[in-house]
Amino acid sequence: MGKVNKTIVSSLAIAGVGGLCYAWLNFRKVKIPTYVTVVENFDTQQYMGKWYEIARLDFKFEKNLSQVTATYFLNIKGVIEVHNRGFDYKENKWTEAHGKATFNGEEGKGALKVSFFGPFYSGYNIVMMEPDYETALVFGESRDYMWILSRKKTISEEIKQKYLNYAEEKGYDISQLIWTIQS
Repeated sequence: MGKVNKTIVSSLAIAGVGGLCYAWLNFRKVKIPTYVTVVENFDTQQYMGKWYEIARLDFKFEKNLSQVTATYFLNIKGVIEVHNRGFDYKENKWTEAHGKATFNGEEGKGALKVSFFGPFYSGYNIVMMEPDYETALVFGESRDYMWILSRKKTISEEIKQKYLNYAEEKGYDISQLIWTIQS
């Protein structure tokens, strides 16, 4: 192989590795939508534990699920682990997904990114939360993802309306919410 061909092959190999690195970094990057303001003074420890899904905008990984819960805990390495669980009423079986979450920016703000599939992350933005960490409103990385979560299987009508009004103000189609059955 001539000197020119070796140079071209070397340049292409370097460009390929650079492209892979660029793609890897972009898979890990999650943009926070401009209309999202996350909670400040977010306390990771207080957020840990079990949450019941009260409502969601449905998507393929939660289709046909009832009794949905999400449990967050810090493992010994300090990584937030996420265990989601729900009952698929069409298949008549429990389903689980395990992932991890990290801060999407600075600690102390309710902007997280969650991964259930290797290097692929999704936005998890806590936009409203009661001071006692009993209920939370979470927006994803687009208006296609939204959750209302609670430490209990139900929430008050007052909190529900507050969260729905806020979501609607931010452009979410709240008529599309699935109200999770928690039996």
